[in-house]
Amino acid sequence: MSLEQLKLSKPLVSAMTAAGYLSPKEIQARSMSRILGGQDVIAIGPEGCGKTTTYILGVLMRLKYGFEEAPRALILVPTRERVEEVIAQFKLLNRNDTIRIVGIHADGGMEAQINELTDGVDIVVAVPSRARAVYLKLGLNTNKIQMFVVDDAADMVKLGMQLPINELANSIQKCQHLIFTEVMHDRLDLMIEPFMKLPTTIEVDELEENETETHTQLLYLVPNFRTKLNLLNLLLKDAEVFEKVVVFVNTRLTAQTLSKDLFDGKADDIFVYKPLFFDEAGFDDIEDFKAVAEARVLIVANEGLKDMDLTGIPFIFHFELPVQKETYLNRVIKADDTEVVAITFTTDLELPQVRKIEQAIGQKIEIADLPEDLLVEEVTKAKAQKNKMLAEQEDDENFRDAAYHKRKESNSKTTNFGIGQKAIMNKKKKHG
Repeated sequence: MSLEQLKLSKPLVSAMTAAGYLSPKEIQARSMSRILGGQDVIAIGPEGCGKTTTYILGVLMRLKYGFEEAPRALILVPTRERVEEVIAQFKLLNRNDTIRIVGIHADGGMEAQINELTDGVDIVVAVPSRARAVYLKLGLNTNKIQMFVVDDAADMVKLGMQLPINELANSIQKCQHLIFTEVMHDRLDLMIEPFMKLPTTIEVDELEENETETHTQLLYLVPNFRTKLNLLNLLLKDAEVFEKVVVFVNTRLTAQTLSKDLFDGKADDIFVYKPLFFDEAGFDDIEDFKAVAEARVLIVANEGLKDMDLTGIPFIFHFELPVQKETYLNRVIKADDTEVVAITFTTDLELPQVRKIEQAIGQKIEIADLPEDLLVEEVTKAKAQKNKMLAEQEDDENFRDAAYHKRKESNSKTTNFGIGQKAIMNKKKKHG
């Protein structure tokens, strides 16, 4: 498909070609006609698939001339850095000098930003909390908004930006809504459902062409931290299968908490790597853990961790995904023929990280069924009400509600083997 087939203007086609975009991405080919037609769209795709360029093209096509004092497009992004990146991309592709673009974020003076808006602007790129604050000071006129865009929507939910996004959406009487996200889950759906009007959902999967050879990977989708803990307790009860395990968390404090909560702190075969307190059971060297037969589980914090030799460890658990995907990749990419199973627990808020990993390795991680006897922790009504109050008091407060990402029909299975059964079956298949 050519750029001309997207029905872009000649100046935009020229700008795209000059910028090195010789053909449209899949997400652009599938969504542009709907965007130009004024429909509400939810576009789902991994990082780098062309989501940002898609809505920039749509905005520039729909707002061909700058003639209004009030903005006609409001684009919300999670951080100041993203504001600057989006504005830079607009400047790269925009050949119309009459289109005026303003960025709003917390690092700038509010009065100066309000003055810039009142001088006349066509496109506003903003962080939700600052856009809401400016709106409440009557500095952001939403009466003329034609396009309301939320980019990196899953990240917005993770940062607790639901309240300002909904308030801004509700301040606009009638417009087109465009949502761009790496993943879709219940909490995100809850945020956008009140203002989306019969949206079309477009999802693309752009994985690396060359699939990376990795160890066996399994992914458990759970609603919250307590359910993760219950699942780890349940799986580790099978000491015959999980005879040597390393569990990764992100902080040393979480490692300490986990060691006390697993089996109510009564297990004598669970240890912490470099514990916070001298009287805690632990190891300062992974080789010592490997050498002690009675030591079955080692909890390791990614915080400040250098490379660790995991040779000889048959099971690696990621109780929390590391901040940098490279940390995870170094542990799961196959370097030899050693049999290793890498098991990851994830909530809906961690799904964007999962997508980045899948994109890097060129394959989907198998989703495992939750055990039937797993206790799934629910958020109590009192706690949910408290979370709602906190969110209303402070824009950047994270929601604590629980929700999980529905598995696609293509991932559903008719069999439900436990992890212990799978390990035994694999062993028989390879050595029997």
